[in-house]
Amino acid sequence: MRKHKHFIFFSLQIALSSFLLTSCEKEVHIDLKSSPPQVVVQGSIESGNIPFVVLNSSMSFFSKIDLGTLEKSFIHNAVVTVSDGSKTVTLKEYTVDTGVSFKYSVYTIDTTNFSLNNLILGEIGKTYTLSVTYEGKTYTGVTKIPDPQGVDSLWFAEPLFAGNTTPDSARQLFASYSDPDSTGDYVRYFTSRNNDPFYPSENFSDEIINGKKLNQIGLVAGYQETSGTSISRDSLLYFFPGETVTLKWCAIDQGVYQFYNSLEFAKSAVGNPFATPINPITNMKNGALGVWAGYGVYEKTLTVPHK
Repeated sequence: MRKHKHFIFFSLQIALSSFLLTSCEKEVHIDLKSSPPQVVVQGSIESGNIPFVVLNSSMSFFSKIDLGTLEKSFIHNAVVTVSDGSKTVTLKEYTVDTGVSFKYSVYTIDTTNFSLNNLILGEIGKTYTLSVTYEGKTYTGVTKIPDPQGVDSLWFAEPLFAGNTTPDSARQLFASYSDPDSTGDYVRYFTSRNNDPFYPSENFSDEIINGKKLNQIGLVAGYQETSGTSISRDSLLYFFPGETVTLKWCAIDQGVYQFYNSLEFAKSAVGNPFATPINPITNMKNGALGVWAGYGVYEKTLTVPHK
């Protein structure tokens, strides 16, 4: 989300204030300035896994976004490296055909030149630096993979806040969790059902709960958001008897938490002229947007019981 979005919200607030103060009609012309495209980074490295980095160019706030424009936004032929402080590995770009008239590009380790010197895996406690060089400019980001504090137990029960359209068979996932007695613990969790991909759900910090045991946390299912399609969140947020559910509970550092927390806030504020404008807080340097995220992973799989 670019700087001119601040201008949009700010201008709307000024226009509305003028109307209320003068109580007269006035035609307002808002000259929206365009900003040059910026590099957008979506990169991650999990404990025990290789890095993945997706690069896009930012698009205009009023751009029509479809599969075609999204495919054209991918950045190709960048020089992308990941370092753990003692070894630096150059990633290779791969183009993947999804089979639905859409191709996406991702940078990861070079599998055609596989060797231990060309392999880098996420390790708990290590810090990783991402470097992206594109069109003569270099962008960097740093992330650490914290030690994950797994949940104490998991179970399914009736949803805490079932609505009129919530199916009777819906079950919510609950967890008990003991937060370590140290400040600065951040969590982002994902869920997968029936071996589907993992989808992100929520993020939280221990700012309030530091060192405490939470006997019941209501977790919700992550799901893939589809633009322009009506979806039933009452069904997507919960699970159903017989489904196999995997929780991926990830420890993240402060920079990653700040990015996703501010991104969710910005998404919820879209269309609200009274909301405080905010840009997602990136941990990338030198003008890039997005995030370079390290995840300390704890996974647990269980099946939703029948009544």
